[in-house]
Amino acid sequence: MDEVRPSSGAQAHGLVSLFPPGLQAIYGECRRLYPEQANPLQVTAIVKYWLGGPDPLDYISMYRNVGCPAQDIQEHWHYVSFGLSDLYGDNRVHEFAGVDKPSGFGFELTFRLKREVGETAPPTWPAELMQGLARYVFQSENTFCSGDHVSWHSPLDNSESRIQHMLLTEDPQMQPIQTPFGAVSFLQIVGVCTEELQAAQQWNGQGILELMRGVRVAGGPWLITDMRRGETIFDIDPHLQQERVDQGIETEGSNLSGVSAKCVWDDLSRPPEDEEDSRSICIGSQPRRLSDKDTEQIRETLRKGLEFNSKAALPPINSQRQSHERPQSRKDSLESESSAAIVPHELVRTRQLESVHLKFNQESGTLLPLCLRGRLLHGRHFTFKSINGDTAITFVSTGVEGAFATEEHPYAAHGPWLQILLTEEFVEQMLGDLQELNTREETKLPKEYSWPEKKLKISVLPDSVFDNPLQ
Repeated sequence: MDEVRPSSGAQAHGLVSLFPPGLQAIYGECRRLYPEQANPLQVTAIVKYWLGGPDPLDYISMYRNVGCPAQDIQEHWHYVSFGLSDLYGDNRVHEFAGVDKPSGFGFELTFRLKREVGETAPPTWPAELMQGLARYVFQSENTFCSGDHVSWHSPLDNSESRIQHMLLTEDPQMQPIQTPFGAVSFLQIVGVCTEELQAAQQWNGQGILELMRGVRVAGGPWLITDMRRGETIFDIDPHLQQERVDQGIETEGSNLSGVSAKCVWDDLSRPPEDEEDSRSICIGSQPRRLSDKDTEQIRETLRKGLEFNSKAALPPINSQRQSHERPQSRKDSLESESSAAIVPHELVRTRQLESVHLKFNQESGTLLPLCLRGRLLHGRHFTFKSINGDTAITFVSTGVEGAFATEEHPYAAHGPWLQILLTEEFVEQMLGDLQELNTREETKLPKEYSWPEKKLKISVLPDSVFDNPLQ
């Protein structure tokens, strides 16, 4: 990629016909906002994606936005991408689906970065950040929506900043447009701290974005990212966590439907001699593979849930990354390592279990209260998907349709996938017993919780137990 002056200035000389209609439509929306910046600084892909280059975005335009003093909105740089939507209409990148359909992926990315004192030109690192997100979209075919969160686990500008993750929202100024190749909306990237990402994961992204709009240093009404911000919104206003986030989870529930986790489960009712039964569950270092159907069901369960462990759902941008490397995506994070190892769905029977033992590491265990209070008490489900194999544990409430666990048989397994149906009364009881897990502070392990009348046991164990399953 290289910085150049765009050729958009040619439009002022009547050469509109030289511009692809999709590109022209986006330029038109930019000119509406910035009539005095007809020729903005622009980052362009030297070798276009449709010619074999690594960067899906043909251009990223960079504008100087004076903000709005009346609304206490600070001056900033405004970045706009070109390439996630169909710019050309000739199938070189996107297939044309119809004027009444989304153009390409249906959106372009924007980003607003606080302008530092004395800065005369916009930093170009946001362009590479946007290219990284675009590569994820093209390679995974997962699109973004307002309220989505992106776990990046690295400062967005490769500095020492606390801004290491992203939320997505509608751009406050750019309006959706209709192009000859379909509709295009504009999704703005918003840089956030780890604590803000976790709150978005556990509650919902839109709620956290609204809180950030009310805190000027965290973004203000236009959600302008300040890479030098050293405090989270919860540092600035400690009441936000309890009065807004925790209360929001309590009243509205959580949008987090599942996480990748360190977890296993044991069937305590299985006799030892049944271990070699090819139809039985096999838990440990050699779990059975999930079937295609089960994999798809859990994948849908986790469709909006990103990994909670330290492995990034989207890896940090590395300019040395080869174009054939594929970032891990929500769409394929649950696929089996080898399709040949999958046990055919019709050969694995669903088994009702009498007694089960669930085992989680501490990071996963701290999510159990959220699972119960934010999901099951609101008639929803929550899945822990093991990062060490195909084991999965799904908690379901009595209001969830399609579960193979029932009130009569609350513990049921299909291959390595365990479902546990909990009544509202039992959920309330468990919440009281698991209250100490509400904190993320390190506690002495192991922790064991048992409900003999329900034949359920839960252990919270050190990571070493899961990293070395044979110990």
